[in-house]
Amino acid sequence: MATNNVQFEPVDAGPNGLLTPDKLLGRGLGVGSIVFMVVAGAAPMTAVVAGWPVVVSASESTGGPLFFLIATAILFLFAIGFTRMTPFVKNAGAFYTYIQTGLGRGMGLGASTFALGTYLLLFLALCSYLGSAAQTTVHDLGGPDLPWWLCSLVLMAICGALAYRDVELSAKVLGVVLVIETVVLLAVNIGVVVHGGAEGLSGDSLSPARLGEGVPPLGVMFAFFSFIGFEATAVFRNEARDPDRTIPRATYIAVLAVGIFYTFTAWAMQAGIGDSNIVEVATNDPTSIVVGLAAKYVSPVLATLLQVFLISSLFACILTFQNVLTRYLFTLGTQGVLPSGLGTVHPRHRAPSRASLTVSVVAIALLGVEALLGLDPVTQAYTWFSGSATLGVVVLMALTSFSVLVFFRRKATGKLWATLFAPALAVIGLGAIVFLVVQNFGLLVGGDLAAGILLTVMGALFVGGLVTALVMRSKRPEAYAALLPPVSSQEHEPAKSENCATAENKS
Repeated sequence: MATNNVQFEPVDAGPNGLLTPDKLLGRGLGVGSIVFMVVAGAAPMTAVVAGWPVVVSASESTGGPLFFLIATAILFLFAIGFTRMTPFVKNAGAFYTYIQTGLGRGMGLGASTFALGTYLLLFLALCSYLGSAAQTTVHDLGGPDLPWWLCSLVLMAICGALAYRDVELSAKVLGVVLVIETVVLLAVNIGVVVHGGAEGLSGDSLSPARLGEGVPPLGVMFAFFSFIGFEATAVFRNEARDPDRTIPRATYIAVLAVGIFYTFTAWAMQAGIGDSNIVEVATNDPTSIVVGLAAKYVSPVLATLLQVFLISSLFACILTFQNVLTRYLFTLGTQGVLPSGLGTVHPRHRAPSRASLTVSVVAIALLGVEALLGLDPVTQAYTWFSGSATLGVVVLMALTSFSVLVFFRRKATGKLWATLFAPALAVIGLGAIVFLVVQNFGLLVGGDLAAGILLTVMGALFVGGLVTALVMRSKRPEAYAALLPPVSSQEHEPAKSENCATAENKS
C-alpha cells in the first residue's frame, strides 16, 4: 500500500468549472464486473448464515421466503427511478449526488457526510465481525488462539492493498469469491430439494396467508437488511465503460439476482428444517442452522468448508465497501468539499489510490480504538455499527427516491411509470422500512442508551454536511455553484438526442 513516492495526477477541471475525474480513471468495468462488486458487497453467504435465521426468529413466522420477495419488490421499484435518473448524474458520488441533483446542494452535502459516516460504520462493523469469525475458524481448525483484532488488521491490510490498485483487480477477486460462496449455498439448497426436505416440498412459505401470522413487518425489515450493498452500482460510474447503460443494467441484474437467490435459498433451507420446526430452531440455534443443514443434506466436509467460506464472504464484503468509501472520498475531493489531495489519481493504477489509502489508515486507527476500549467485536462493535449503518442506507435510499420524484416533476420529462409512480411507491415502501428501523432501533443496536447515542451521531453527520454547504456558499461561492451544474436541454432525453444525431449523420 505504500506510495513509493509516486506522483499522483491531479484531476483537471472541465467545462463550467466542473472536475472531470473520468478523464484519468481506468474505465474497464463492464456490467459483469460491477455486478460482482455490488453483489459481493451484499455478502450472500453472510446474509444467509447470519441474516436468514434472524428474519425467521424476529418475525415468528414461516413466511421468510415471502419477506425476501417483498424486499426485492421494494428495491426493484427503487431501481426504476434510480436508473432513470442515472444519465443526469455525471459523477460517482452515488446517493448524495442523486439527492443533490433533485433536492439541492445543501441536502446533497448533508447526504454526503451522512453517507460517509454510514459506510464507515458499516465497514468497521464488518471488519470487527470478520476478525471474530476468523479467530474462531483458525482456532476450530487447530490453529493458535489469536486476538480478534489481529485477525482484523491482517485482513484489512490485504483488503487495503487490493483496493489501492486498479478496481478491476478487486472485481476479479470479488468475482471468484462470489462464485465460490454461491456454489456452496446452491449445493446445500439442491441437497435439500433432492432429499425432499424434512416434511416435503411445498410453496406454502410463499403464500400471502403467511402475512397473517407472527410479526411480518419485522421479517420484511430484517430481510431488507440482507440487500445492503447492491445500491453501490453508481459509485463505480467513472470507471464503467459506458456508464449510462452499464449502471442501470448492473443495478437491475444485482437486485433481481440477489432477490431471487435469497428467496430460493430461504425457501429451500426452511424446507430442510420443516415448517413446523423452523421458528423454534431459528430462535434457539441461529448460528449453526445453515452449517447443520450442510452437514445433514450434503456432507460434513461441506459444513466445515462453509465456515471457511464465510470468512471469504465477509472479506469480499469489506473489499466492496472499502472501494465504495474510496470513491465517495475521491468525488468529494474533486469537488473541493474535502482536501483536493483525495481527488488525485495514481498514474499507473488509474485508481483513486490516495483516497483508498486514507480509508485504510482511518479504519485501522478506529479499529485500534475499539480494541483499546475493550469492545466486544460482535455483541458491541458489530451490533452498534451495523444497526446504525442499516438505518443510514435506508434513509439515503428513501431520500434518493424522493429526489427522483422532485427532479422529474421539475423537469417535466420522462415516462410517468419510471419518473412518478415507481419512485412514489418506492418512497412509500422505503419510508415504511425507515419507520420500522427507528421504531425498533434499540433492538437493532442492543439497547435504548446505545440507540439514543447512535441516533444523535447520525443526525450530527447530516448537520455537518449542511454546515459545510453554508460555509462553502459563503467562503467559496464558485466551488459551491459548481457542485450542481444546470441540466441542459440536451441532457433531458439523452437517448433521443443520440438517435437524432445518428439520423442527421445518415442523411
